Amino acid sequence: MNIDIIVVYIPRYERGHEIHFVPPITGIHLAALTPASHNVKVIHQQTDQINFDTDADLIALSFFSGFAPEAYRLAKEFKKRGKMVIAGGPHATFSPKETLNFVDSVIIGESESVWSTMIQDAERNALKKIYYGQATALENIPTPRYDLLSSRFFVKRVVQATRGCPNHCSFCTVPTLNPGFRTRPIADVISDIKYNDFRYWWQKKVVWFWDDNLTIKRNYIKKLLEEMIPLKKWWLTQASMDIANDSELLDLMKKSGCIGIFFGIESFDENSLKDAQKTSNKIGEYRKSIKELHKRGICVMAGFISGFDSDSKESIEKMAKQLNDIGVDVPFLSILTPYRGTAAYQQFLQKERLCKGKGWEFFNGYNVGFIPAKMTGEELLLSHRKLWSSAFSAEYTAVRLFRSLFTLRLGAFLMCLFMNVFYCFKATTKNYPKNFENDDTYRDISKKIVDIMHDDSSNLGC
Repeated sequence: MNIDIIVVYIPRYERGHEIHFVPPITGIHLAALTPASHNVKVIHQQTDQINFDTDADLIALSFFSGFAPEAYRLAKEFKKRGKMVIAGGPHATFSPKETLNFVDSVIIGESESVWSTMIQDAERNALKKIYYGQATALENIPTPRYDLLSSRFFVKRVVQATRGCPNHCSFCTVPTLNPGFRTRPIADVISDIKYNDFRYWWQKKVVWFWDDNLTIKRNYIKKLLEEMIPLKKWWLTQASMDIANDSELLDLMKKSGCIGIFFGIESFDENSLKDAQKTSNKIGEYRKSIKELHKRGICVMAGFISGFDSDSKESIEKMAKQLNDIGVDVPFLSILTPYRGTAAYQQFLQKERLCKGKGWEFFNGYNVGFIPAKMTGEELLLSHRKLWSSAFSAEYTAVRLFRSLFTLRLGAFLMCLFMNVFYCFKATTKNYPKNFENDDTYRDISKKIVDIMHDDSSNLGC
């Protein structure tokens, strides 16, 4: 059987990305799990054209809420051509009833435990409507199919060592989607890292850990980093800010080649951190924590969210200076998005603060899908765009790059340079995050979703 795994995507910038930095791991992970008797392709819509006349017998769509309208459009076109279509990922998991109006079958939760069974059923033309994936041990997982990745991705080696996160941030689906915290055998992770069949030197050098919180289990991560030291790679990942208090871990990170850590800082306001259920972040320690990583030459990427109930237009717009003042090397700036499956979604649903006239395309991290507390949705969007434009202005970009010359070692500096120039170029050429108020591409699909789900408010997200 021929299988096309499509990782669905809607461009979130007005003119898309000039360079595609790193792929999700989902598609090449599922391809590696596919029995060898089947022919499998991985199509990332971010970089690849969709071929509706493919010879595939089975189409597997993976997507999160912001891309759901496009997934449904693709499903409609493939079903016109007689293809079997299945769906998985965060949105299908939390909105299965809605999704089944467009596809033949849905995988809820993690797919490893049901992937082979689902393929066998598809071969027999006996697909079940729903497959319930179970959270299983991360053993005997094969190396991802890097050979199936588009040549347009700048970094190709994405690796997963752990799954899940013990934190319960109000805006995050991970604790529900990936319950518990599990680790892969270190030998398996090292095997993935040793895979080296890439074209360019930086693709052979860089390891991107696709983990939600790699450093939570200290004994595990320290053993893994010890094993990585002889490999002489450059690596980056996400972690909690408490790693700044563990000097032994930080020293191992440096020795093993860490060039970048992403922190979810989220806000400079105590009440906003409470809303986010992230009180472990201490505002007074931000600068000190970042300085500890800079002592080891490690680049600090940090996420900030606009739209918490304590936020005002003024507090959002002044964040550009604040994030530079504490030493952030690469900022990531998003708008609060109440995805289904999160505490934030339930709170907004109960308080009737979800925007019922807006489709899932607004739930993408750059648009407003809820009613803010201290401003209108339009004011929140405008404040975020001002913050984004200021943070990636030539002035602030130059400040970050000049500072990084004295704080970061080579690999970290190159990454800092690449990512800052990437976003600064967008800002200076006015390639802003897309405003879907000005895009009616998915209006008909979004209206259909509302009509279908009008009698099921627990499954209505627009």
